[in-house]
Amino acid sequence: MNSNNSFGFEELELWKKVRSFKLEMIKTARRFPPEEKYRLTDQLIRSSRSINALLAEGHGRFTYPDQIHFCIQARGSLTETINHLTDAFDEGYITGEELNRLKTAGKEIEKLLNGYLMYLRKKRDESNK
Repeated sequence: MNSNNSFGFEELELWKKVRSFKLEMIKTARRFPPEEKYRLTDQLIRSSRSINALLAEGHGRFTYPDQIHFCIQARGSLTETINHLTDAFDEGYITGEELNRLKTAGKEIEKLLNGYLMYLRKKRDESNK
């Protein structure tokens, strides 16, 4: 990050990966036809933005259960994003190759997110002892 005034979530590798993924979703969605502006384009951008927003919000919470809750919601937004990509493929807005590449990136994020969830659950369990 360029700023010395970090909130902490910006240092998470997961958040950085999702940020890149989100930017890729925005570039992809901007190629959709104009009639999709307030439908699929908007949905894809919103769901991909939601992943990072939920990770940041969870990171700002004081309890592990809250952090876990927001990570689970972020995982839901990730799968929603993948569903929107599948819709884009079905409508002919992206190729099968693009869909597979973006789904692979989504799977990588899902693995990182699941690892982060395991870490948070372990910390929660340790703090409950």
